Amino acid sequence: MELNKYKTEFLNHLKKRLLKKEPENLYNPIYYILNLEGKRIRPILTLMSCDLFGEEITNALDAALAVEMFHNFSLIHDDIMDGAPLRRGKTTVHEKWSLNTGILSGDALLVWAKQLLESYDGEQYRSLNMLFTKTALEVCEGQQYDFDFETTFDVNVEQYIKMITLKTAVLVAASLKFGAIIASASQSDSEHIYNYGLNLGIAFQLQDDYLDVFGDADFGKQKAGDIIENKKTFLFLKTLELANEKDRENLIELYKNKTFSEDKINDVTQLFKGYKIPQLIEEEIRKYTSKAILHIDSLSIENNKKEVLNAFAKQLMDRKI
Repeated sequence: MELNKYKTEFLNHLKKRLLKKEPENLYNPIYYILNLEGKRIRPILTLMSCDLFGEEITNALDAALAVEMFHNFSLIHDDIMDGAPLRRGKTTVHEKWSLNTGILSGDALLVWAKQLLESYDGEQYRSLNMLFTKTALEVCEGQQYDFDFETTFDVNVEQYIKMITLKTAVLVAASLKFGAIIASASQSDSEHIYNYGLNLGIAFQLQDDYLDVFGDADFGKQKAGDIIENKKTFLFLKTLELANEKDRENLIELYKNKTFSEDKINDVTQLFKGYKIPQLIEEEIRKYTSKAILHIDSLSIENNKKEVLNAFAKQLMDRKI
């Protein structure tokens, strides 16, 4: 697979585009978060999709950067809302600078992302812009659902899947469709690559939920941060659904506690394990990965290119960090 090639091309373009600008207090936080070591999955997907549909990836570099800038805008604001101290193992923007700086630099990133789409003309620009604004609004809707879930225990797994579809999966899907639009792929191919990404994005977020609690210590975020922040993830909601009355009440009480405690983390983790939630979430990850793979068969591209998408889906499913 040529993922490293895409990543290298993207990082070179990022470096070229991030010229020093003033005021420094606005742009330095932007340079900081964009240069944090990350997987760069979304821009890689834009370049990969463009390549698979037969277009030069250089034509998709600005769109890939727009996707990455939008993603990082959402992370800055997400970290503010969560009060998160770490992002990719480093201090979050609002902690390193200030809350106000985080808000303003995030806003500037969003505008900069939108500006990058002006590199494209005519119908291509119109299609990219429509997808961008649709996706941006959906991400905000997903973030609001996530925020709403913090103050209620009246949430189920189905509602959670809807939330992560909006907050996470739509941007993964749009990243792939961006590449298809730039490569002038057919409407059918564009929709299938979008739905491949949508299901893959759900699987990706479920894998994040799993890794947050059961992953390696170097996952890049605060260990068991979802438990500390009382996040209603699949792990929590599935346990709530399956637990007996005593365990259910115990879990709810633990999630009402807003103070950090290793005992709380251990108690919640033991409840997850007791109801075999790690195995159940792995089944869900496999289910959505399989749904993603079904869309590959409908694409009008060569079999060797379909295999790239197959391999990428399996690689994401098997990741440990």
